[in-house]
Amino acid sequence: MLNSEHMGIGMTSQRTRDRLITRLSEQGIRSVEVLEVIRSTPRHLFIEEALAHRAYEDSALPIGQNQTISQPYIVALMTEVLLSQGPLDSVLEIGTGCGYQTAVLAQLVKRVNTMERIRSLQEGAEQRLRSLGLRNIEYRHGDGYVGWRNRAPFDGIILTAAPREVPKMLLEQLAPGGRLVLPVGEDGQQSLQVISKSASGFTSESLMEVRFVPLQSGVMA
Repeated sequence: MLNSEHMGIGMTSQRTRDRLITRLSEQGIRSVEVLEVIRSTPRHLFIEEALAHRAYEDSALPIGQNQTISQPYIVALMTEVLLSQGPLDSVLEIGTGCGYQTAVLAQLVKRVNTMERIRSLQEGAEQRLRSLGLRNIEYRHGDGYVGWRNRAPFDGIILTAAPREVPKMLLEQLAPGGRLVLPVGEDGQQSLQVISKSASGFTSESLMEVRFVPLQSGVMA
């Protein structure tokens, strides 16, 4: 459970959040657990104060450093797909960003390992998530293309930025039976994919066209 003092007022109130959940349900999100977590997670804390009145719109918003917070529908869909085969113990998130997707995951899985290449974003997200009382998260400032080998294998891996091709190192860090959910492709030609690992190899399914910021290699101070 999140700390209760972050409920919000006015355009960030529970009533405003409830309207968002109604929209997500109408768009096809079926997981009661995912919807309830998004309902209770204070998205307005993850964006600039000047944009707080837009926090519960179903749209992506800028968070600085040429990055964005994903629209709630995409967060809900990717989380629902990741968890569609049942509860997960360990998830690797590539692209912590402002920490909103991290917060949603941390309330639904046993442990989240999250990576961010831009140190200022990583540090801000960590402070925000700790203030919400979320303690099952481990943070790393690092290159998402490389993953987090000494914490692998992961039951699930989720990317919040789009590589041109699926990174092989991340496939290697997926546990048997695990799922990788990510946008893939060039800017303007991206698709949201889910890749499942079994004893016989990998299977891939394309869910929809999407638009994410590109996944960059290396790290920034």
